[in-house]
Amino acid sequence: MGWTGVGVGAGVPGEALGGALDGALDGALGEAAGPAPSSSGPLPSGTQPATSSALPAANAASRVFTGLLPWGHGYGSLTKVLPMHPNAERVAAALREQGAAGRIVELPDSARTAQAAADQLGCAVGAIANSLIFDADGAPLLVLTSGAHRVDTGRVAALVGAAKVGRASPEFVREATGQPIGGVAPLGHPAPIRTLVDVWLDKYEEVWAAGGHPHTVFPTSYEELLRITGGEAAEVGGDV
Repeated sequence: MGWTGVGVGAGVPGEALGGALDGALDGALGEAAGPAPSSSGPLPSGTQPATSSALPAANAASRVFTGLLPWGHGYGSLTKVLPMHPNAERVAAALREQGAAGRIVELPDSARTAQAAADQLGCAVGAIANSLIFDADGAPLLVLTSGAHRVDTGRVAALVGAAKVGRASPEFVREATGQPIGGVAPLGHPAPIRTLVDVWLDKYEEVWAAGGHPHTVFPTSYEELLRITGGEAAEVGGDV
């Protein structure tokens, strides 16, 4: 997608700046080890690096990158809209289909643990809904548990009538969900997965769940999680 100029002042060559900002996007996206040099050369003097923000509900599976560009006799702002990771797009589509209120938010750093997500979101760790895939007698079982809880697999096995419930391998998780460990969302999977929802999450007005990728999350609620997953309310464990 191309760059769109907004309020560009006199003397701002939009096409050239758009080409230069493309190089800064690699760093902003976190898709490269460091900022890649643009084919158009370095950013012009005084140009601020591109920044990202989540889009509103109208297009929840995209990101907006904006550069504020002091140049010549005026200021300009160039904006580029880029698609999210395919996993996040699938989760966003599933949320829309379910009529969920929350939209995908991209975090600057990976949130593979509940504490990492809570630190970036500024919320209690207990308000993070960990999506944990277990192997229940060979079948996938999704447990949405509060970040303040540790799952008791013996208790969970009794709840679902399984002889054994154990933590699944990364390969098992990806096959069942299409998503990596650390980014598993409550929905957006190739096929429905039996789901238990930790009743502890009901203590929080707003909870956050992964959005299909370790850098993406979305806000939701205990009641909404039960609805959009078809999950069962359950006491799944105790304090971490």
